[in-house]
Amino acid sequence: MPTSLLQSDLPGLELIHRGKVRDVYALPRGRRPDGGPTEDRLLIVATDRLSAFDVVLPNPVPGKGEMLTQISNFWFARTAHLVPNHLLDVPLTEVLPAGTDLALYEKRAVVARRLKPVPVEAIARGYLIGSGWKDYQATGSLCGIALPPGLRQAEQLPEPIFTPSTKAAVGDHDENVSFDSVVDAVGRGLAGQVRDATLAIYRWAAAYAAERGIIIADTKFEFGTDAAGKLYVMDEMLTPDSSRFWPADQYRAGISPPSYDKQFVRDWLETQEWNKRAPGPVIPDEVIAATAAKYAEALQRLAGIRLD
Repeated sequence: MPTSLLQSDLPGLELIHRGKVRDVYALPRGRRPDGGPTEDRLLIVATDRLSAFDVVLPNPVPGKGEMLTQISNFWFARTAHLVPNHLLDVPLTEVLPAGTDLALYEKRAVVARRLKPVPVEAIARGYLIGSGWKDYQATGSLCGIALPPGLRQAEQLPEPIFTPSTKAAVGDHDENVSFDSVVDAVGRGLAGQVRDATLAIYRWAAAYAAERGIIIADTKFEFGTDAAGKLYVMDEMLTPDSSRFWPADQYRAGISPPSYDKQFVRDWLETQEWNKRAPGPVIPDEVIAATAAKYAEALQRLAGIRLD
């Protein structure tokens, strides 16, 4: 059975960040076979915390962190020929504090390179939905990219586009920005690398998912650089938290299609008298169960992994 973890507790390790979902710890440097130190490393733990509208909600989705980690690892492995990723081949048994329950962490934690984050949410869109649809309705464009007139909600775009956004703090909201804003923030060379990597991964993954009856409408990546300036994709990849997955057999333009993500939660929250600021309301058990089932179905259909 999946484990349940709302918040990690690893005495002896330095907690450097507790995000909406992930707890991140600094690890001491390891040793190479020649005795020299390895690169800086992190232990990243995906908890079962649930967020919506950029607010962490009071109750978790049991097993969610395991599913997010397993599907991310699946995609990291299969896209490494396109863009290197942050994962390191280090067993958890080598880094978890003595006495830690390995079963609680083995499917939800990874050892990764410690990188310098690129301060942008790198988003690829193949379909017009979410904030992209709202921006298009208001301006006819998205992140400074002019789009054809007359597009409908959820309609496929002529080609995938790179639509970056700001990286908001917990409780704040991301905002769509233009590519020129990314250039101003990180320089033209790195901005171009991030854009090209984002679209390359999206195109490859969208084709893979289409063969399995799933449309990847859009997805968000995070990137980081090492001391030499090399770019890596990091954090999570193509999960139901960071992407919109639609069943191809239920898709049609003009509506918001059903999806393998937190839509059950968002739909329920929209019926509540809540201002979308913390604290959020407690989510009913049946909404939690439906959300977990959708995550599990996406994991099985895309990666062939089953977490009972």
